Parts: sequence; structure tokens; C-alpha cells
Amino acid sequence: MLTYTGSEGKTFEERMAEAIADIPLYTDEWTNFNPSDPGITILETLLGFGTLQQESMGDIPFRVKQNLLKLVGFEIGKGKSARVLLSAENVRETTVIPANHKFTIGELVFETNREIILEDRRILGVYGKKASEESGYEDFGFLTDKETRLPALIFGEKPAEGDCLYFIANKLPEPGKELTMYFTISERINRNPFDQNTDRLFADIEWEAFCDTGWVKLDVRDSTSAFLQSGEVRLWMPESPAAVFEGAPESGYAIRARLTRSEYDVRPKLTGVWGFLFEVWQKDTICECHSESKTGEIDLYSEMSEEAYIDVYCREGKGESYRKYYYSPDPDENGRFYDIIRQGYGHNLIRFDKRRHGYGAEKGRDCVKIVIYTEDVARQYALGRVLGYDMQEIKLPYTHIVPHSFCIIARRYDENGNELYDYVRPERKYEGALYYHLLENDGKVIIEDAGRFIGSDLFLAAVALNKGPEGNIREGNRLISDMRNPYIDPEIAFYNPGPGTGGAYRERLESARRRFIEDMDKSYTAVTENDYEQLVLTTPGLCIHKAHARMDESRNLVRIAVKQGTDEEFPKLSSMYEKLIRDRLELRRLLTTRIELVSPVYMPVNVSATVYVKPHFENVKETIEEAIRRKTDYLNSEKSFGEPLKFDEVFHAIESLECVEYVYELSLRPQSLAGARMRDADVVPDENCLLYPGHIRIETLSFDDETN
Repeated sequence: MLTYTGSEGKTFEERMAEAIADIPLYTDEWTNFNPSDPGITILETLLGFGTLQQESMGDIPFRVKQNLLKLVGFEIGKGKSARVLLSAENVRETTVIPANHKFTIGELVFETNREIILEDRRILGVYGKKASEESGYEDFGFLTDKETRLPALIFGEKPAEGDCLYFIANKLPEPGKELTMYFTISERINRNPFDQNTDRLFADIEWEAFCDTGWVKLDVRDSTSAFLQSGEVRLWMPESPAAVFEGAPESGYAIRARLTRSEYDVRPKLTGVWGFLFEVWQKDTICECHSESKTGEIDLYSEMSEEAYIDVYCREGKGESYRKYYYSPDPDENGRFYDIIRQGYGHNLIRFDKRRHGYGAEKGRDCVKIVIYTEDVARQYALGRVLGYDMQEIKLPYTHIVPHSFCIIARRYDENGNELYDYVRPERKYEGALYYHLLENDGKVIIEDAGRFIGSDLFLAAVALNKGPEGNIREGNRLISDMRNPYIDPEIAFYNPGPGTGGAYRERLESARRRFIEDMDKSYTAVTENDYEQLVLTTPGLCIHKAHARMDESRNLVRIAVKQGTDEEFPKLSSMYEKLIRDRLELRRLLTTRIELVSPVYMPVNVSATVYVKPHFENVKETIEEAIRRKTDYLNSEKSFGEPLKFDEVFHAIESLECVEYVYELSLRPQSLAGARMRDADVVPDENCLLYPGHIRIETLSFDDETN
């Protein structure tokens, strides 16, 4: 059923015409295609039955298809809002950023999810200190300059246990509060993404804050894998108050990262440090719902409330539906009323007086709901009526909705004709529930089970829109704060030190089905040489530059040469790399196949050339030598283990230079025959050998010299 492709939208008449047109392909005896022919009658019957079956298969409910995919281990990819970390500069005094405050860059809108309190917190200095050296600190203060991208070996040439990186600040968060930093790493070497098994593969770092009692260990969530990839570090301050640290070249409040284990394959190099960040999400809330558990007086903080489209609902009994309340400034008017008092920008006080009005909320969780609309939503928030038939589809006025933000209000009537309101989120199942699916990309609601809500009218209660992958912005942008808030200093500048991450639209069911079909044809057992090479090259957490597999069928053996992509010029395969690669291959190899991992052999190639060059060209020897080096360098090119170095390729590389008349003489020869051999004029390295430029002798001649 998951591989069913549908009837391609063809009608019975179209399918019948195709079937009749195909009859001559099978027989030349059937010549009567009129409806009176018994064969045509039988064909019509079978095609009609088949068409009805295919239409029924095409009407499989969304939830059934989704559950079928789950049975075979395929989840539909969820839609997510992109997340971005922001730094704030030029903060002169304490500033409150309210929840759902908007920041823009072009047409993209980002919002805070909670209230953020900004203070004048800055990193004053960054210093490194080696455990093996009693002398002073190394200054890495340039890492805090967003315009500078100089790499810094923060733990030196040889990182060791006890090495520290200090961050000196003018102020730290209060005890128990969160601190978020972002680090950019020099991306010189391609590293495979880490997974949960390789996250702390090469080093362990302990984060500490200096307090009255000395250095205190911090709870931490580190996504940099000990400074091996760009990412954030989230710290939680200890209960002890921070104290000024006098031991560094610069006095201030201090946090340090201390190496407790160091087995780095690549020395970590930082290019940037940003501190005291807060997160925003790429979404644009156009209708929000506030849930409150107070019954008398409610502080409502929302910048959207400035547009003054507010609906208030109260639950008058435990477990009951909500009733709608209306604004009335008259304290003695009887009915379901509330009063609203403006306290400031985005701040309103909503009051209920059950004693005077006769009605009010019963105290309990979420006993009051407050819905705030923008002007655009207020004109089109009515969605339609629940009619009760299976798979009823309701078109929404918006597409690309953030799924967890979405909620609708269902209005129905009790036996006395009084209005009842219920808040219904997607795919919430209980007795009598309105069970529906939100197709957020298309802006549709599919009602699978109307429950007790047949005849109800539906309205929007909460909606936020996003732009999926467009929110994954590059790093280094300035985001503009919503200038309508008078409490936020317009001089404060907001930047994102890292790129936006996670933004995606929800995967369509058809896309997940295609993934399932492709997965059915995918081999999960390593069989070919290419299978083994790809498994090695994609080992999580490792830097693998080259891999070459060779089958020895007589011994049922696969030999794989592996070159690490590390700082060393001629790296050997380390025991850690060998273990991780072998563990990965053991899960995918054929049962009787043996695996042998081998380190590279590096072989220099000596080149001798006599070249006639054109007159009036400068630095011709250097130009010719550079061309030879490019062709003979397997370490920094796409050429792999065992790939022959062909004489004619080197010859044509020299001859094609603008300064060269022609190549008079050329010879290539490996420095030793222990890892390579000659085949005619070509150099053929062994299956685990990589060539690189050795001694290069170039003699240049010109016709002018011979004439003279």
C-alpha cells in the first residue's frame, strides 16, 4: 500500500480508451470495439471495478498512511522554525525584551519565546594558559572582535591536561541563571558530524566560574565537542556568587574552560568568541493565545495587544467549556464582563469582578484564555462549520504555519442555546474530541473525527507563520528590533554570530513515501569496494581525507588504506581512528569477510625536465615547477591511493603553459621502489601509497640562447 502510486487522476473513459487502443497489440482477431460486443462489456466491467478500487486506495486517511510509515520505521519530518542566537551591543542600562518581540532582517521575522533581560555584560578579555608553564598568559582578546577572523591556537601546539582558556567579563549572570556563548572554529579540515557516541571523543573540558570559595564547576551543554566545531556552549551559574578574579592580566569576573583529557587529532583553533547571547526563532506570530490561572486581576504583557483586538474567555466550572466575556468599564453592569486598564506599551491589566458582575472564572489551571489578533487576522479569523462527514477539509487563510503554535476555537451551544467555547489543538484524542490534522504547508485542516462538535463553528485562536529553510540565515547579520517599543534603546545593535539552524517545512507525505521506496532498494551491507570506502569516509566525528579499498578475493579480505585529515603533513593511522573505523565496518561487513586497515605510505617523486621557453617571460622556472608540483601532489589533490602518475599528463601540463615553447626532455621516478614502481614512463604507486613532489630539476633553454 505504501508503494501504491495512484491512478494518475485518469477517468474511467480515459482508461477505457487506452485499453481499447491496446487491443490490437495483443490480437488481430478482435475487431469489434462497439459497446454491443460482449468482450467490450467484460472489459468495461473489469475496468470499472479496477477504477473504483484504485479510487478507494487513493482515499486512505492521512493518519493511516502516517502510521503505516511508522510501522516500517519512517517518521514524517517535522516542520521547525529556524533558531538564531543574538548578541546585544551598546546596552547602557537594564532593558527588558518582552516575549514575542520581533526582530527583522529583510522580509524574515524572528521572535523571542520568553522575556529576555539585557544588561551591560561584556567579555573584556580572553587568555590562554598552559599547565606546564609557570609563566604568564597568552592574550587572545582579538577573538572578541567581530571584524577580526584570525585563528588562535587556544591550547597551544600540544594541548595537554590542565591547559586553560579564561574569559574575563565585567559582569556575570546571577546565581542559577543561564549564560550562552558562541564559538567559531577555523574550518581548515573537513570533519564528519559528531554523533552521540563520538561527542567527547578527543577531549574533555570542565567549565568553572570563579566564586568567593574559589573555582566552582558549572553545569554545561557543549555543542562544540571540545572546540572542534563551531557551536554554542550553554552554562548555568552556580549558587555561589561570582567574585572578581585577580590572577589574569585583566581583573574581572572569570569563567574558564580547563582540559581534563586531551587526545586531539587536530589542534583546536578559534576564530571568534561571543558571549551573553539570547535565542530567537524565525516565526511571525499573528494571533496569540495566553492561558492564565488567575481569576481576579491579570497582567497581560504582549506587544500585539497594542492593536487592541482582544477576546477573553473564562471557565466557570472545573472541566467545563469556556464562556466568552466582553469589555465593559461599568463596574455595576450585570453579565459576563471584564475591564481592561492600560499600564504602558504592551502592558495591560485585565480585571474580573464576580461579586459586582455576577459572573467570573472558577479558580483552576488555564481558567482564563485571552486571544489577541492582528488587524489582518481579525478580519478573517472565522474558518467555517464542522459538518460531520469523514475527512472534512477546511481551508485556512494562511500557509506555512508553525505547528506547535496552532490552535482553534470551536463554538457550540448548550441545551439552553448559550455559547460554549473549546480550545482544540491538532491531533489531540479523547472521548468526544474534535480530532483533526493540520497540513501546515498547504494551510489546511482535515477533520478526521468531529466527535461531539458536529455543527460547531471554528475560529483561529493561535497562529504563527514561518519560512522554513529561509530562516537558516548566514552568520554576521544585523537584525533590526521592532522600533515601536519605546522601552528598547534604538542604539542597541543586535547581531547573530552563528548561522540560523533547524529551519524546515514539514515533510510532505509523498516525500516520506519516496524515501521509504528508495530505502527498500538500498543495501545496508558493505559489498563493493566503494561501499567500504564510503563507510570509512563518513565515520562520525573523524577527519578522513582519503580512503581506498582493495578486494583480495582469494583470501576473502578487504584491505583499506586510510589517510587522516589532521595537522600532520604525513599522518599515520592512529589507534583511535583504527578502532572507530573498524567498529563501524564490523556492523556492515559480510559475515565471512575479513577487514585490514593500513596506514599510508608516502613516496616522493623526483622530476627532471629540460624545457624550451619563450622569450620575454619572467619566473619561468617557478611557473614550470608549480605546474609539476600540482600534478605530482597526491596529498592536496583529488588523486587517491594507487592512482598512476601518468607521464603524458605531466608532459601536457608543462607544455600547455603560456611561457613554454615545448618540452625537450622529461623523466619521472619515485625515490624508492619500496612503495611504487615504474610502468614504461609512468609512476604506479602501491594500493596504500600516496605520491608527493620530491626533488625537481628544471633546465630551461631558448632559441635566442642557441642563436647567440
